[in-house]
Amino acid sequence: MKNFLVKGGNKLSGSVSVIGSKNAVLPIISAALLTSEKTVLTNVPEIEDVYQMIQILEYLNVKTEFSQNKLVIDPSNIQNKFIEHEFVCKMRASILFAGSLIGKFKEANMGYPGGCVLGKRSVDTHILAFEKLGAKLVDNQTKIHLKAEKLVGTEIVLSEFSVTGTENIVMAAVLAEGVTIVKTAAAEPHVQDMCNFLNAMGSKIEGIGTHTLKITGVTELSGVEYKVRADYLEAGTLLLAGAITNSQIEVTDFETEDLDLFFEKLEEVGVKFSRTKTSAKILESTNLQSLESLKTGVHPGFPTDLFAPFSILLSQANGVSKIFETLFEGRFNYIFELEKMNGQVELLNPHQALIIGPSKLKGMPVASCDIRAGAAIVLAALVAEGETLITNINYIDRGYQKLDQKLNSLGADIQRI
Repeated sequence: MKNFLVKGGNKLSGSVSVIGSKNAVLPIISAALLTSEKTVLTNVPEIEDVYQMIQILEYLNVKTEFSQNKLVIDPSNIQNKFIEHEFVCKMRASILFAGSLIGKFKEANMGYPGGCVLGKRSVDTHILAFEKLGAKLVDNQTKIHLKAEKLVGTEIVLSEFSVTGTENIVMAAVLAEGVTIVKTAAAEPHVQDMCNFLNAMGSKIEGIGTHTLKITGVTELSGVEYKVRADYLEAGTLLLAGAITNSQIEVTDFETEDLDLFFEKLEEVGVKFSRTKTSAKILESTNLQSLESLKTGVHPGFPTDLFAPFSILLSQANGVSKIFETLFEGRFNYIFELEKMNGQVELLNPHQALIIGPSKLKGMPVASCDIRAGAAIVLAALVAEGETLITNINYIDRGYQKLDQKLNSLGADIQRI
């Protein structure tokens, strides 16, 4: 088991760039199966979830080459077969193969996906949407098995603003007959990126970036070369590292408009910064103030994946901040690790808590509970007194490419042991 040993108290300085989005590249990898031609993806993060997706591709007899953030996918000899539980149990995103396989072969057969323990995440939204297109559920007791004679476009109202649900139904619809209208569609930047990728392949998707998508089915798609959108969640995490340590750093190569509400909240707290369209600088800031409310929401609301890291910043602000996680009941697991480090927290219920600051954090053996909780605890360790041992960093490696090395390049002291 790999761990991080973090020596806290260091000032950070310098510049660091952002790699491609984890949440964008995973559905794009699946969508690449909708053509028989070769696809070349650039700006692909070297993270565990990408390697896990590649393992599934190779199991399906898809040829891949991955090096220096470039992934080549050749599905010309793909075999549609049952994807065993061992391949899908490690990450929730494996559900994305359902959309591309039902779209391409009119059949998808796989074990139930696993992933971070963020609370119950049902696949009902996905299945109901597939059924609207004409698929039939063969088995959902021990696996997800869907078949269709053909897929026909229709109007679909998703039961929730599901990111992977939206991505799955879009993948299934691009090769369906006729027109599909998807209402209450998720509109996150990574959803937009997958839709833009599909349009580059020859699909016809309108309304990208809105909650209503119009998909006109086509008969075939082509392989393309495509650059994956920058990871605004990694950018936000790195910017918070500067703010938490009262340092001056620059984060480059990402679309800052993806973080409009994030920057608004930084300003409310009292963090000084400047930004362009593709970079942002955090400036030294003192006398940070608590927030009356930090509440997550679907895009363009505050992103749930930056909720835990931002909460660490609030632990260093003066006053009491109320935080409200509206999406996942398991998102607060990191709170108990923060309390071990002398963080002052009052848990109100599974979705709401009070962060009382400023807290003088102390180094302590703690664990990474999920991808974003792991990043949050790393941020806490940067400002804590003494050494912090962080276990279960496999979660962090699933979502961040060499986070320790990037932070060390700015002056942090993180050892991988």
